[in-house]
Amino acid sequence: MRALVFTGPHRFEMREVDRPAITPDEVLIEVKAVGICGSDVHGMTGETGRRQPPVIMGHEAAGVIVEAGRNVEGYELGDPVTFDSTVYCNRCEYCVSGRPNLCSNRKVLGVSCDEYRLDGAMAEYVAVPWWVLSRVPEGMPFEKAAMVEPLSIGFHAVERAQIQIGDLVSVVGCGIIGLSVIQVAKLTGCRRIVAMDIDDRRLAKAAELGADLTVNPKKAAPSEVFARELGRSEVDVSFEAVGNSAAVGTALAAVRKGGKLVLIGNMDPEITVSMQSIVTREIDVLGSYAAVRAVDTCIGLIADGRVDVDSLISRVAPLEEGAKWFDTLLEAEEPLFKVILEP
Repeated sequence: MRALVFTGPHRFEMREVDRPAITPDEVLIEVKAVGICGSDVHGMTGETGRRQPPVIMGHEAAGVIVEAGRNVEGYELGDPVTFDSTVYCNRCEYCVSGRPNLCSNRKVLGVSCDEYRLDGAMAEYVAVPWWVLSRVPEGMPFEKAAMVEPLSIGFHAVERAQIQIGDLVSVVGCGIIGLSVIQVAKLTGCRRIVAMDIDDRRLAKAAELGADLTVNPKKAAPSEVFARELGRSEVDVSFEAVGNSAAVGTALAAVRKGGKLVLIGNMDPEITVSMQSIVTREIDVLGSYAAVRAVDTCIGLIADGRVDVDSLISRVAPLEEGAKWFDTLLEAEEPLFKVILEP
């Protein structure tokens, strides 16, 4: 099969590789659409240690089942599907207790690190266990179905926050995940949502998708804007969707005493944070990783039109052009959100 193989920092090659051989618990999916995630873009620099070459990246995808192992339940050949990016074992204490995102044996599609290597979906075919699958509704375009996985990350973060009706909410970082958080949080009954980013183009998209107020921290002090526009200098729940010290500091400064800080970003392995601010103000700090069986719900949100993913798809391109689009996304000179590749 044809695959886009990451072969070294900033290097990709289209190669002919062996088609995955499935186990009795797996299905083989003919990939119809696969998104380039921000973690893939940062991974291709070689700095994260999570994309050690050679590896086939890609964990946001959708396609059609073309082969099924003998233990597969509830799915048939020809079914259009998408899937959770976390391949969990379905047996350990975390899986059994309803937290498969913390699975003791978890692997992530398209990730190659010190602990494991698992090829992803930037290829003609990908193999996944049947229990991570979700059926795609008839008529839903595959490129929209490929957006379910990133939406599920934002959905899980909002679940973790347990936003109350009337809460003030801020979201730092308006990439795909932050924009997903904004849209899902809008459905919770919170009072107002503030989007913060240092890129005005992203702030414009946040406003389009439901943010009530936008702030560029490089141009204005968030607390002053909050006081003027919200009548209060801090929010009840603050989400961070970047993953570096500066963004976490902005998100922490935005939250009130006794409020909640939800950390989603996972770019830098280590960050610097004000422990004194967290301790003396009794901030609840919540990590949010991947998603917990949220794929079906997110398919419904997209199908019902309650969440807009169409406007987040900036380009759809052939898999052969993948290397070019990785470079374009890293350079960030164009106002791109999601690039979808078609094998």
